[in-house]
Amino acid sequence: MLILGFNGGPDLTHENFYDLPRYEMHDSAAILIEDGEIKYAIEEERLNRIKHTNKMPANAIRTCLEEHGVRHEDLDLIVYSNHIEYLNILLKKKYLFDASATHLIDPTAFLQQIYEHALGDKVDAGKFCFVHHHLAHAMSTFAFSGFETGLITTFDGQGDGCSGMILLGIGNKVRRMADFPVSKSLGAFYQEIIAYLGYRIFDEYKVMGLAPYGDPRRFEEKFRSFYTLLPEGNYEIHTNKFISLYDVCKPRRRGEQFSQEHKDIAAALQNSLEDIVLHILRHYREKTRLKNLCLAGGVAHNCTLNGKILQSGMFENVFVQPAAHDAGAALGAALYAYYEKRPTAKRPSQMKHVYFGKDLSDDNHILNTLSQWRRFIALNKMNNIAEHTAALLSRGYVIGWVQGRSEFGPRALGNRSILADPRPAENKDRINQIVKKREGYRPFAPSVLEEEVEQYFEVQPQNEQHNFMVFVVNVREDKRKMLGAITHIDGTARIQTVSKEENPKFWRLIQAFKQWTGIPILLNTSFNNHAEPIVESVEDALACYLTTGLDYLVIGDYFIERKNVPILEYLSLQVSLPPYCTLHSVKKSDHEGRPAESYYLGVSYNRKFQLQISPEVYHVLSCIGEHRTIKEIVDEARWTEPEKIEFIIRELIELWSDRLLIFKP
Repeated sequence: MLILGFNGGPDLTHENFYDLPRYEMHDSAAILIEDGEIKYAIEEERLNRIKHTNKMPANAIRTCLEEHGVRHEDLDLIVYSNHIEYLNILLKKKYLFDASATHLIDPTAFLQQIYEHALGDKVDAGKFCFVHHHLAHAMSTFAFSGFETGLITTFDGQGDGCSGMILLGIGNKVRRMADFPVSKSLGAFYQEIIAYLGYRIFDEYKVMGLAPYGDPRRFEEKFRSFYTLLPEGNYEIHTNKFISLYDVCKPRRRGEQFSQEHKDIAAALQNSLEDIVLHILRHYREKTRLKNLCLAGGVAHNCTLNGKILQSGMFENVFVQPAAHDAGAALGAALYAYYEKRPTAKRPSQMKHVYFGKDLSDDNHILNTLSQWRRFIALNKMNNIAEHTAALLSRGYVIGWVQGRSEFGPRALGNRSILADPRPAENKDRINQIVKKREGYRPFAPSVLEEEVEQYFEVQPQNEQHNFMVFVVNVREDKRKMLGAITHIDGTARIQTVSKEENPKFWRLIQAFKQWTGIPILLNTSFNNHAEPIVESVEDALACYLTTGLDYLVIGDYFIERKNVPILEYLSLQVSLPPYCTLHSVKKSDHEGRPAESYYLGVSYNRKFQLQISPEVYHVLSCIGEHRTIKEIVDEARWTEPEKIEFIIRELIELWSDRLLIFKP
C-alpha cells in the first residue's frame, strides 16, 4: 500500500495569494511510505531553499514519487496532516476577506485543486484524507519508538485548535487521554517570552543555547507568576503578566548585545518550561504506570528539556522523533491513515536513521556538476577520502562533508555536515564567524563513535538512544577541557552516536580521526550558512562552500578546493533569480521633490522584505536570460570602468551569499 503524507500551505514557491503568516502550515514536507515503511522523506525547504517554508511542498512530492518510480495514480492515499475542519476555517476566512472569492469551496475539493495545480496531474478526489495535527505528531513518534506500549506527548505552538496532547500508544493505535487548548500552549509561551530577547518564531533553539549563560534564580519568582501548576498534571499560563518583564529590564532589539538580565531571562524561561513539562509527566507516569515515553511536536526539539526528562529517571525508555516539528507530522499522518486501513499491520522497528532524502552517490552526477565549476575549484577523486579528510581535520581545517542520502529533519547527522576538530575552543568561534555568521555563544554538537560514547559522555547506552542529536547530556568532567569546541558553558553537549552499520562512511571518517588524534569525536554542525536551509544538492553545497570561509569541501569521494580567482572571473557566470525572488523598481521623489527611482528585491514569503539594490545590479538582473553571462550584459550596457564592474560583481556576490540570486557556469 502506497501512501503519500504531506503538510504545508496552498501557495507555490513563487506565489503569495493566501499570504499565510510564517507560523501557519510551516515546515512543509512530503513522505512516501509503502506498507508502513518509509521509502522517501524530504522537507520542501531543502528544495525551494526557503527556511521553514510554508509553501505547498510540490517539489518534495514530485521528488518522492520520481525517486521511487511511482505516479500519482499509483498512490492509494494522499494524506494531509491537519484536520479537515482546520482547512474549512481557513477557506471561510479567505472567502470572508477576499472580495474576488465567488463561493465557498469544500476542503477536500480545495486540497485536490491545489494538489493538481502544483503537480500538474489529475488525481481522484477519493484518495485525499485528513488527520488531526496532534494525532499525526503522536503516530510519528510512537510508530517508530519500538515500544509495544507507551505514553505519548505532543507539545507545540498550536495545531487544529490544540497545543498539545497526552496519548496512550498500544500496538499500532494511539488513544487520546488529554488535550491542551491553545491558551496553554507551551510553544507560544516560549515564543512570546523570547520576543523580549530580540528573537522571534523559529529562534527558540537559540534561546535554549543562551540559557546556560544565565542564572534562573534571579527571575524565578517573576516567572512563577507567569504560570500555575494545578492538580492532575494540569496548568495555566498567564499571558497577561508577561508584560511585567518590562519592569526588570529593557527588551533587547535584534542585533544588540545581550545584557546579563537577558541571559537570566533565558535561563528562567528554560527552567519554567522544564518545570511545567516535568509536572505533567509526573502525573501521567503515576496514572498510567507506563515505563516508555514518546515525544513529538515542536517543543520536543528542546534538547535540554529532553535531557532533563532522561535524567529524571521517570521513564526507563525515552524516544524523541528526530523530525518532531511539523515536517514529521506529514510522516505521522501517512502512518495514521495506513493503520486505519490496515489495523492489524505490523509496525516498523525502532527508527535507527533518517537518511531518507536525495541520494548523492552517483559519481557521474557529482563529477558532471563539479566540472562545470573548474574555473573556480580544483577537484580530485580519492580512494581514501575518509582518511585524507580526517588528516586535514586533525590539522585544524573546517570541511563541508556531503554523502549519500540527506537527513530528514532539522539536524545534519553526517551526510550534509560541516565538520571540525572538537578540541580547540576557538573552533566554535571560527565556525560561528566564517560560516554561520551567527551569535558566538551558540554551541556545536559532537558526533561520537557509538562504541566509545560512555568514555566521554554521561549516558547509559543500554537504554538510551543518542543517534539523532535530540538529548543534551553531561560531558564527563575530566573530558570537558579537552573537548573545548563542543562542550557548552554548563558542561553539556547535544550528542550524536554514529553506528558503523547505519553510516559506515561517517563512522570510518571518525575512526580515521581517532587514529590521528586519539579522539573518536568530530564537531558536527549543519552544512548551511545564515541565509539558507541545510544544503541538499551538489549545487547547494558548492554555493555554500564558495560563499563562506570553509577550508575544503568533500562530496562523495571528490575532494574540492577553491581556486584564488580574479574578481573579474565571475563575469563568465550566468545569473538568475530564485523562484521566490522578485525584482522591483519604484518611482518616487527625492528630498528636494525631484523625480527619482529606487530598486529592490522582494521575496514571496515575506511581503515586508525589501532589499535595496544599485541601479547597475537592477539592470543586470532585468536583462538576465537563458545562457546569458554577466559579461554579455555588462558589455551590452557599455560599462568599461574596472571599478564600476568590480562594484557590480561584489554586489552580485553578496546577493548570492544571501541566496537572493543564483550563479551558475
